[in-house]
Amino acid sequence: MVMTFTPLILSGKTAPRLGLGTWALGGGKDWGEPDGQDAVNTVHAALDAGICLIDTAPAYGWGRAEELLARALKGRRQQVLLADKCGIVLNKDGRPDHDLRPESILAQCDASLSRLQTDYLDIYLIHWPDPKVPLSDALGALERLKEQGKIRALGLCNVSADLLVSAAAQASVACVQNPLSLLDNKQEKVLAACAEKKIPFMAYGALGGGILSGKYRKEPNFRRSDARRYFYPYYRGESFSRAQGVAARIKELASQKDCAASAVALAWALGRGGVSGVLFGARCVRQVQENAAALQIRLTEQEAEYLEYGH
Repeated sequence: MVMTFTPLILSGKTAPRLGLGTWALGGGKDWGEPDGQDAVNTVHAALDAGICLIDTAPAYGWGRAEELLARALKGRRQQVLLADKCGIVLNKDGRPDHDLRPESILAQCDASLSRLQTDYLDIYLIHWPDPKVPLSDALGALERLKEQGKIRALGLCNVSADLLVSAAAQASVACVQNPLSLLDNKQEKVLAACAEKKIPFMAYGALGGGILSGKYRKEPNFRRSDARRYFYPYYRGESFSRAQGVAARIKELASQKDCAASAVALAWALGRGGVSGVLFGARCVRQVQENAAALQIRLTEQEAEYLEYGH
């Protein structure tokens, strides 16, 4: 498979190609409440495996993920490249909402720094575009945070190619985070824009919210608030059937390579041309260890095509 990409460099260090995402660790109503010590052990397992890029957001458990990270990173902050996000808040009705007003971004950053018990972030990303706020205003607030030393780089998540090009003309964009998986492989325009601008592309969602691990053989009955029900479309109807077909091919290849199915799914994303790295979620040490094995897997073009198309 093609292996050309722009490396992600933060705070003068080259980030590893795998990073730990903490949405699942944040728990709350999205994923179920994790045990605090399990979460700390999971982060430590990632660091011990050389996975020093840790990604979080206030929306992950509404501060819970950041607070757990503060526990896990006590005495180890200098080992970590820490990514956080802004732009998703709870509105007065207690529902998630966009908010990229400059004054709100500044306040969100201070709150995250406090919960994380750190005085800087290696990168701060716009979580989702806000249709109510001009992009230039949000970028201006991020640049102000850079000048204050509270963040060292800025990035974008969930953006179109056009929005990326516009942002890159106004600010130094250090990274883009967009979804990419064997179930969601429609990032050609964004990948092309990243390549042209030499902006690292970090993929998330490569496990399809866990469905590509092969764990689910029938449609699960998640509670309504569970992220796998409202955020990922793969657990229902025809989408579930399609996902099961992809998961079966992943499992077959994983058996041949004597590794976990999740490692094969992550290896596919790592081998996608233009992908600088992949963020994965984990809720226990075992999952970290299984996923870390993706770094040792190199899929052939024939294997990648089989995973994608079934032939």
